[in-house]
Amino acid sequence: MGQQHQPSGTREAAFVHALAAATVAHGIARACASGELPLCSCGPGPPGDPGPGGRWGGCGDNLGYGLQLGAAFADSARAARTGTPGSHAVNLHNSAVGRTVLSDSLDTKCKCHGVSGSCSVKTCWKGLSSLDEIASELKAKYLAAIKVSHRLVGPRKQLIPKEMDARPVTETDLVYLINSPDYCTPNLQLGSLGTQDRQCNKSSVGSASCDLLCCGRGYNTYTEEVQERCHCRYRWCCSVVCRTCRRTVHRHVCK
Repeated sequence: MGQQHQPSGTREAAFVHALAAATVAHGIARACASGELPLCSCGPGPPGDPGPGGRWGGCGDNLGYGLQLGAAFADSARAARTGTPGSHAVNLHNSAVGRTVLSDSLDTKCKCHGVSGSCSVKTCWKGLSSLDEIASELKAKYLAAIKVSHRLVGPRKQLIPKEMDARPVTETDLVYLINSPDYCTPNLQLGSLGTQDRQCNKSSVGSASCDLLCCGRGYNTYTEEVQERCHCRYRWCCSVVCRTCRRTVHRHVCK
Protein backbone atom coordinates (compact mmCIF):
# COMPACT_ATOMS: atom_id res chain seq x y z
CA MET A 1 0.00 0.00 0.00
CA GLY A 2 1.40 3.41 -0.94
CA GLN A 3 2.09 6.20 1.51
CA GLN A 4 -1.01 8.18 2.49
CA HIS A 5 -0.82 11.93 1.98
CA GLN A 6 -2.94 15.04 1.72
CA PRO A 7 -2.92 16.21 -1.93
CA SER A 8 -1.04 19.49 -2.24
CA GLY A 9 -2.37 22.50 -4.12
CA THR A 10 -6.03 21.90 -3.21
CA ARG A 11 -8.47 24.24 -1.52
CA GLU A 12 -8.21 22.12 1.65
CA ALA A 13 -4.41 22.34 1.62
CA ALA A 14 -4.74 26.13 1.35
CA PHE A 15 -6.85 26.22 4.50
CA VAL A 16 -4.45 23.91 6.35
CA HIS A 17 -1.39 26.02 5.51
CA ALA A 18 -3.13 29.25 6.52
CA LEU A 19 -4.45 27.82 9.79
CA ALA A 20 -1.10 26.22 10.65
CA ALA A 21 0.77 29.49 10.09
CA ALA A 22 -1.74 31.43 12.20
CA THR A 23 -1.68 28.80 14.95
CA VAL A 24 2.13 28.77 15.25
CA ALA A 25 2.34 32.57 15.42
CA HIS A 26 -0.60 32.70 17.87
CA GLY A 27 1.03 30.14 20.16
CA ILE A 28 4.35 31.98 20.19
CA ALA A 29 2.70 35.36 20.85
CA ARG A 30 0.72 33.94 23.78
CA ALA A 31 3.73 32.03 25.14
CA CYS A 32 5.74 35.26 25.20
CA ALA A 33 3.04 37.01 27.23
CA SER A 34 2.71 34.12 29.69
CA GLY A 35 6.47 33.90 30.31
CA GLU A 36 6.83 30.42 28.81
CA LEU A 37 9.51 31.55 26.32
CA PRO A 38 12.74 32.99 27.77
CA LEU A 39 13.70 35.01 24.67
CA CYS A 40 10.65 37.27 24.63
CA SER A 41 8.14 38.92 26.93
CA CYS A 42 5.00 41.04 26.71
CA GLY A 43 4.12 42.84 23.52
CA PRO A 44 5.18 46.51 23.37
CA GLY A 45 2.68 49.01 24.72
CA PRO A 46 0.87 50.90 21.95
CA PRO A 47 1.09 54.70 21.66
CA GLY A 48 -1.69 56.98 22.85
CA ASP A 49 -4.34 55.94 25.35
CA PRO A 50 -7.05 53.27 25.16
CA GLY A 51 -9.92 55.69 25.70
CA PRO A 52 -11.74 57.43 28.55
CA GLY A 53 -10.83 56.03 31.95
CA GLY A 54 -8.37 53.58 30.43
CA ARG A 55 -4.66 53.03 30.95
CA TRP A 56 -2.27 50.62 29.29
CA GLY A 57 -1.11 47.81 31.56
CA GLY A 58 -1.14 44.08 31.92
CA CYS A 59 0.83 41.94 29.47
CA GLY A 60 -0.23 42.06 25.86
CA ASP A 61 0.29 39.22 23.37
CA ASN A 62 3.64 39.67 21.58
CA LEU A 63 2.30 39.62 18.03
CA GLY A 64 5.50 40.96 16.44
CA TYR A 65 7.68 38.18 17.81
CA GLY A 66 5.03 35.57 17.03
CA LEU A 67 4.84 36.68 13.39
CA GLN A 68 8.61 36.83 13.00
CA LEU A 69 9.39 33.44 14.52
CA GLY A 70 6.26 31.84 13.12
CA ALA A 71 7.14 32.89 9.55
CA ALA A 72 10.68 31.59 9.93
CA PHE A 73 9.31 28.23 11.05
CA ALA A 74 6.38 27.79 8.67
CA ASP A 75 7.92 29.24 5.50
CA SER A 76 11.16 27.28 5.73
CA ALA A 77 9.47 23.90 6.22
CA ARG A 78 10.46 21.35 3.61
CA ALA A 79 6.82 20.40 3.15
CA ALA A 80 6.13 23.86 1.74
CA ARG A 81 8.48 23.10 -1.15
CA THR A 82 6.97 19.80 -2.28
CA GLY A 83 4.03 18.98 -4.49
CA THR A 84 2.79 20.27 -7.82
CA PRO A 85 4.66 23.04 -9.71
CA GLY A 86 3.90 26.41 -8.18
CA SER A 87 2.81 24.89 -4.87
CA HIS A 88 5.68 26.58 -3.00
CA ALA A 89 4.47 30.04 -4.04
CA VAL A 90 0.88 29.10 -3.20
CA ASN A 91 1.85 27.72 0.22
CA LEU A 92 3.83 30.86 1.06
CA HIS A 93 0.90 33.03 -0.01
CA ASN A 94 -1.63 31.07 2.06
CA SER A 95 0.62 31.05 5.12
CA ALA A 96 0.88 34.82 4.83
CA VAL A 97 -2.92 35.05 4.65
CA GLY A 98 -3.15 33.10 7.90
CA ARG A 99 -0.78 35.52 9.62
CA THR A 100 -2.67 38.51 8.20
CA VAL A 101 -5.96 37.25 9.66
CA LEU A 102 -4.17 36.74 12.98
CA SER A 103 -2.73 40.29 12.89
CA ASP A 104 -6.11 41.80 12.10
CA SER A 105 -7.58 40.06 15.16
CA LEU A 106 -5.33 42.01 17.58
CA ASP A 107 -7.68 44.15 19.61
CA THR A 108 -7.83 46.18 22.80
CA LYS A 109 -8.96 44.19 25.82
CA CYS A 110 -9.68 45.83 29.17
CA LYS A 111 -10.35 44.87 32.78
CA CYS A 112 -12.49 47.13 34.92
CA HIS A 113 -11.54 48.48 38.36
CA GLY A 114 -13.63 50.57 40.71
CA VAL A 115 -16.10 50.46 43.54
CA SER A 116 -18.84 47.86 43.02
CA GLY A 117 -17.66 47.21 39.48
CA SER A 118 -18.21 50.81 38.42
CA CYS A 119 -15.38 50.57 35.87
CA SER A 120 -14.15 54.05 36.75
CA VAL A 121 -10.67 52.86 35.82
CA LYS A 122 -9.77 50.32 33.16
CA THR A 123 -6.48 48.49 32.63
CA CYS A 124 -6.09 47.67 28.95
CA TRP A 125 -3.75 45.63 26.77
CA LYS A 126 -3.55 44.32 23.23
CA GLY A 127 -4.73 40.72 22.87
CA LEU A 128 -5.36 38.27 20.02
CA SER A 129 -8.64 36.56 19.26
CA SER A 130 -9.09 32.88 20.09
CA LEU A 131 -8.03 30.25 17.56
CA ASP A 132 -11.71 29.33 17.11
CA GLU A 133 -12.40 32.84 15.80
CA ILE A 134 -9.29 32.76 13.59
CA ALA A 135 -10.32 29.38 12.15
CA SER A 136 -13.84 30.67 11.49
CA GLU A 137 -12.47 33.63 9.53
CA LEU A 138 -10.20 31.34 7.52
CA LYS A 139 -13.12 28.97 6.85
CA ALA A 140 -14.94 31.86 5.16
CA LYS A 141 -11.84 32.53 3.05
CA TYR A 142 -11.60 28.81 2.22
CA LEU A 143 -15.12 28.91 0.80
CA ALA A 144 -14.19 31.94 -1.34
CA ALA A 145 -10.73 30.67 -2.38
CA ILE A 146 -9.53 31.47 -5.90
CA LYS A 147 -8.11 28.87 -8.31
CA VAL A 148 -4.86 30.20 -9.75
CA SER A 149 -1.91 29.37 -11.97
CA HIS A 150 1.69 30.40 -11.32
CA ARG A 151 3.00 31.97 -14.50
CA LEU A 152 5.20 34.71 -15.86
CA VAL A 153 3.74 38.18 -15.93
CA GLY A 154 6.44 40.54 -17.12
CA PRO A 155 9.79 39.80 -15.45
CA ARG A 156 8.50 37.50 -12.68
CA LYS A 157 6.03 34.77 -11.92
CA GLN A 158 2.77 35.68 -10.23
CA LEU A 159 -0.38 33.93 -9.00
CA ILE A 160 -3.03 34.67 -11.62
CA PRO A 161 -6.70 33.57 -11.47
CA LYS A 162 -7.48 30.65 -13.80
CA GLU A 163 -10.93 31.96 -14.63
CA MET A 164 -10.98 35.08 -16.78
CA ASP A 165 -13.92 36.59 -14.88
CA ALA A 166 -12.44 35.97 -11.41
CA ARG A 167 -11.37 38.92 -9.30
CA PRO A 168 -7.64 39.66 -8.96
CA VAL A 169 -5.83 37.85 -6.16
CA THR A 170 -5.22 40.02 -3.09
CA GLU A 171 -3.08 39.50 -0.01
CA THR A 172 -6.14 38.35 1.94
CA ASP A 173 -7.39 35.68 -0.51
CA LEU A 174 -6.68 31.99 -0.11
CA VAL A 175 -5.59 30.42 -3.40
CA TYR A 176 -5.32 26.89 -4.78
CA LEU A 177 -3.91 25.19 -7.89
CA ILE A 178 -5.94 22.03 -8.46
CA ASN A 179 -9.48 20.89 -7.82
CA SER A 180 -10.08 18.75 -4.76
CA PRO A 181 -10.45 14.98 -5.19
CA ASP A 182 -13.69 13.22 -4.36
CA TYR A 183 -13.66 12.78 -0.59
CA CYS A 184 -17.00 10.92 -0.62
CA THR A 185 -15.51 7.51 -1.46
CA PRO A 186 -12.55 5.75 0.17
CA ASN A 187 -9.13 6.43 -1.35
CA LEU A 188 -6.29 4.98 0.71
CA GLN A 189 -3.64 6.59 -1.49
CA LEU A 190 -4.98 10.03 -0.57
CA GLY A 191 -5.74 9.04 3.02
CA SER A 192 -9.48 9.56 2.49
CA LEU A 193 -11.78 7.17 4.39
CA GLY A 194 -14.92 8.32 2.58
CA THR A 195 -18.13 9.21 4.37
CA GLN A 196 -19.86 5.83 4.57
CA ASP A 197 -20.99 5.03 8.15
CA ARG A 198 -20.37 8.63 9.21
CA GLN A 199 -22.96 10.03 11.63
CA CYS A 200 -24.73 13.05 10.17
CA ASN A 201 -27.09 15.75 11.41
CA LYS A 202 -30.50 15.51 9.77
CA SER A 203 -31.61 18.98 10.88
CA SER A 204 -28.40 20.77 9.87
CA VAL A 205 -27.88 22.71 6.65
CA GLY A 206 -24.10 22.94 7.07
CA SER A 207 -21.25 20.59 6.24
CA ALA A 208 -22.43 18.05 8.84
CA SER A 209 -25.88 17.74 7.25
CA CYS A 210 -26.98 14.37 5.93
CA ASP A 211 -27.49 15.83 2.43
CA LEU A 212 -23.89 17.03 2.15
CA LEU A 213 -21.99 14.53 4.27
CA CYS A 214 -23.64 11.51 2.67
CA CYS A 215 -22.92 12.82 -0.84
CA GLY A 216 -26.44 12.12 -2.05
CA ARG A 217 -26.32 8.40 -1.14
CA GLY A 218 -28.90 8.75 1.64
CA TYR A 219 -28.70 7.63 5.24
CA ASN A 220 -30.05 5.07 7.67
CA THR A 221 -31.76 6.01 10.93
CA TYR A 222 -31.19 4.05 14.12
CA THR A 223 -32.94 4.29 17.46
CA GLU A 224 -30.77 3.90 20.52
CA GLU A 225 -31.45 4.05 24.24
CA VAL A 226 -28.76 5.85 26.23
CA GLN A 227 -28.14 6.25 29.94
CA GLU A 228 -27.03 9.58 31.37
CA ARG A 229 -26.75 11.36 34.69
CA CYS A 230 -29.71 13.57 35.52
CA HIS A 231 -31.46 15.43 38.34
CA CYS A 232 -28.10 16.23 39.93
CA ARG A 233 -28.01 18.10 43.23
CA TYR A 234 -25.33 19.27 45.59
CA ARG A 235 -25.16 17.54 48.98
CA TRP A 236 -23.54 19.38 51.87
CA CYS A 237 -20.70 18.66 52.22
CA CYS A 238 -19.24 17.95 49.65
CA SER A 239 -20.60 15.77 46.88
CA VAL A 240 -22.92 15.83 43.90
CA VAL A 241 -25.62 13.17 43.79
CA CYS A 242 -27.30 12.26 40.51
CA ARG A 243 -29.90 9.85 39.27
CA THR A 244 -29.54 7.77 36.12
CA CYS A 245 -32.03 8.51 33.37
CA ARG A 246 -32.71 6.68 30.14
CA ARG A 247 -33.73 8.40 26.95
CA THR A 248 -34.19 7.41 23.34
CA VAL A 249 -32.11 9.09 20.65
CA HIS A 250 -32.26 8.85 16.88
CA ARG A 251 -28.93 8.56 15.06
CA HIS A 252 -28.50 9.10 11.34
CA VAL A 253 -25.64 7.32 9.56
CA CYS A 254 -24.57 7.72 5.92
CA LYS A 255 -25.11 4.77 3.58
